[in-house]
Amino acid sequence: MKRVYTLLFCLALLSGTARAADGWPANYGGVMLQAFYWDSYWDTKWTNLQAQAWDLAQSFELVWIPQSAYCGGQSMGYDDLYWFTNYNSSFGNESQLRSLITTFKANNIGTIADVVINHRRNVSSWVDFPAETYKGVTYQLQSTDICRDDDGGAAFTWATKNGYQLSPNNDTGEGWDGMRDLDHKSENVQKSVKAYLHMLLEDFGYTGFRYDMVKGYSASFTKIYNEDSNPSFSVGECWDSSNTIRNWIEGTGKTSAAFDFQFKYTVRNAADKNDWTFLGKQNDGNWPLVSVNFNNGAYRRYAVTFVENHDTEVRPDGSSNGPLKKDTLAANAYMLAMPGTPCIFLKHWQDYKKDIKAMIDARKMAGITNESATLNFASNKSYYALRTTGSTGQLFCVVGPGAATYTPAGQWTKILSGLKYAYYFAPSMETPFVTLGSGKYEDAQRAQLVAVSQNSGAQLVYTTNGSNPTATNGTKVASGTEITIPVGETTLKVGLLVNGAVTKVITRTYNISEPSSFEPYQVTVHVNVDKVAWSPVNFWTWGEGKYSGKHGTTAGKWPGDIITATKQVKGRTWYYKTDTITGEDDAVNLVVSTGTGSPQTVNAMDITKDVYLEVQNEKDANETSKYVIKDVTEEITTGINSASLMNNEEMNNSSFIYDLQGRKVATLTKNEPVGNHHSQLSMLNSQLKKGVYIVDGKKVVIR
Repeated sequence: MKRVYTLLFCLALLSGTARAADGWPANYGGVMLQAFYWDSYWDTKWTNLQAQAWDLAQSFELVWIPQSAYCGGQSMGYDDLYWFTNYNSSFGNESQLRSLITTFKANNIGTIADVVINHRRNVSSWVDFPAETYKGVTYQLQSTDICRDDDGGAAFTWATKNGYQLSPNNDTGEGWDGMRDLDHKSENVQKSVKAYLHMLLEDFGYTGFRYDMVKGYSASFTKIYNEDSNPSFSVGECWDSSNTIRNWIEGTGKTSAAFDFQFKYTVRNAADKNDWTFLGKQNDGNWPLVSVNFNNGAYRRYAVTFVENHDTEVRPDGSSNGPLKKDTLAANAYMLAMPGTPCIFLKHWQDYKKDIKAMIDARKMAGITNESATLNFASNKSYYALRTTGSTGQLFCVVGPGAATYTPAGQWTKILSGLKYAYYFAPSMETPFVTLGSGKYEDAQRAQLVAVSQNSGAQLVYTTNGSNPTATNGTKVASGTEITIPVGETTLKVGLLVNGAVTKVITRTYNISEPSSFEPYQVTVHVNVDKVAWSPVNFWTWGEGKYSGKHGTTAGKWPGDIITATKQVKGRTWYYKTDTITGEDDAVNLVVSTGTGSPQTVNAMDITKDVYLEVQNEKDANETSKYVIKDVTEEITTGINSASLMNNEEMNNSSFIYDLQGRKVATLTKNEPVGNHHSQLSMLNSQLKKGVYIVDGKKVVIR
């Protein structure tokens, strides 16, 4: 079903390039994943996401990733600095980003770019923006592109004092004092933004945009940008009441959808207050966009529903903005049974993938779209029940602590249930259902097969070898039978068997790995500070992703722990700390500092083995306030210093290459480079094996 729908939608997009931007497709049945959370630097690495492409494609049509350009250091992307030229972000480099987007596209996933254009970071002062040349055109914002009332007038005061001019225009939206607010009335700003958006779509291959902080500038500019760039999908973060969000959607000329914040808070209130009548309550007319009671549901198409995101969750520092504290499964079950376009939060996907996959399967099998009709059936403090009618069937959903006690009136077949939720299909759908969605899992899995039919004698017949089940081919079982999906690759096909004939077949594909046999091991990080003479030496360490609670410091706050443990290795003093790697994707991250945390080094990331790190007496070219760390592990552990590139003056007219036994193995003539990398001796590739050699009395490592 999904693949056919995606193909038809793509053909519609290709039918003409002159179509007007339409914000969000009508009757869209896709589901989106927010593939990050706050400080998700490990889980959201471009390479990590790319490795999951096939698995994600079984459930999602869209994946929203963080702002992907360099922001001047480790960043989630909301202090955007570069737009055109530097894509070495905290999640990977440009090549890895392009590979991710291409791989997603090959798996029928559209990538949604996080577009931050309300504000922009400066290079060093209040008014200097980077000059970037793209396709022969140089783009650079000027001081006159900054709103006159930026920072409540503080920017104007600074500019006047230092001889700069700001824009004559005040902000067209809400101000924010974190960075420079851009004047979107400026022709230079509009030119730069338009070029930037075209580059994201046409060069990088993004499918659409998630606009950050759209209340910071007039909705009319989103209309201008969307009509110019024509994205297939556009959604704005208009964090406000539903009335404001609706007005913003209208202000864009309906060229953009919006996140349904009131939906999120309504679900949060029901869970937190343990009162599920909140899902049907009206509060001063401020209904969610997907409400059936406002304008006949006219805004459902433009509602991107969610129950948690990177701003509302509880962040690592303890801050939050109305997080969902419990009943995560029930919240997602409700969202996935409702109209609108659901956006699943990465942490929820990681914690409850099996349940959420099955919920998404049910949604799509019923043909629920962003414009489907829904109707409340029952509501009290312990449960809320609704029915949503899709293009191919009806899905009945019950959520709340009393979900298991409620039985819907009429003929319904329970297809799925879990903690505080239950899903039912109308028997008229005449279909089999499998409670285990397609995808990757670890260790053998159990899947329940359910017959949804008006015929009480309906059975199921299935195969696990990819062949089509028939009345004579496959294993016949009763509805509700559980089967085991073994380790390995399995194509499960299940048919509905009624009166001796198979009327419908569904397919599920599994890639199941052996359970992890990982054995924890210790790693020791050694740091030498001779070149900077720091004292004391602080280590700030942390883990990421599901290991975010590990590798932390004893102090628990910046700058971490003062390290007093030292050892002498190769005649040098090394400060060290030992930690335990507890999983295959676990790693230690480190920042070294002195004093109260300044000066400090850049981040040393993804440490998975014993390392020797040397703090250099030089600043990083990009993070100019931080010192460089050099990994000298091989020099210390092998006793061989890396060789520097030898120039002509350092070479004799004819340099001989000897092995460690003193045998001459090759000759280099003047002007031929010698270095510590195999590529620098490529002309001798056929003669030299990997190893250590002597050239003009210097050791050279050929790798």
